[in-house]
Amino acid sequence: MPVDPNASNEVSAYQWVPPSAAGFVKDMRVRWALEEIGLPYRERLFGGAGGQKSADHLAEQPFGQVPVYREAGLSLFESGAILLHIGEKDERLLPRDEAGRARAISWMFAALNSVEPFLHMLFMVRFVADGTDWQKTGMDSIRPFARMRLGQLANALGEREWLEDRFTIGDLLMVDVLRAVPEMELVEEHANLAAYLDRGTARPAFQAAMAAQLKAFERHAPIAA
Repeated sequence: MPVDPNASNEVSAYQWVPPSAAGFVKDMRVRWALEEIGLPYRERLFGGAGGQKSADHLAEQPFGQVPVYREAGLSLFESGAILLHIGEKDERLLPRDEAGRARAISWMFAALNSVEPFLHMLFMVRFVADGTDWQKTGMDSIRPFARMRLGQLANALGEREWLEDRFTIGDLLMVDVLRAVPEMELVEEHANLAAYLDRGTARPAFQAAMAAQLKAFERHAPIAA
């Protein structure tokens, strides 16, 4: 639970990715949110780029990415939009008081707009440019900006357990962004951020979502020659 082939809600994902990407594909965020509120979902798995680029998929996701979330005739793309929609269903993710809701959404946007771009650039240069002459130059150029953002986030978090007075969907998204940094020492420079990341990834719902994503990859892993 909540992966259920008979569920009405559906999450699109990949059948398999290389080991360096396993656990980091963005359907993970949606799986985690659904696990937090116990909402069952079925998987729609793509076997390769061909399925992603099909006319049917592009009609739902113009950029040919995952995830797409389907629910009772509704189709959504972009993980942030999907998370906001799921959050609206349950106050465990999105507070019902106006101020709490607004603050949680602010942290969602902060994760996507202020923190993730710099960490994602590091990730892309580390793995996509691996072996190129300009990889080190690229990493050295981006790292100061990533370090600055993480320092600002650490200052904002302070001594709190979560970004606000309790766990919200803002924390879910921020933790998922932080754990993808390819140089974890950048997070570990801030003891409070490292502890925050540990708290998030220790949540049972995170563990269940990770197990579900990895299980799909294991089922469809290429057979070694």
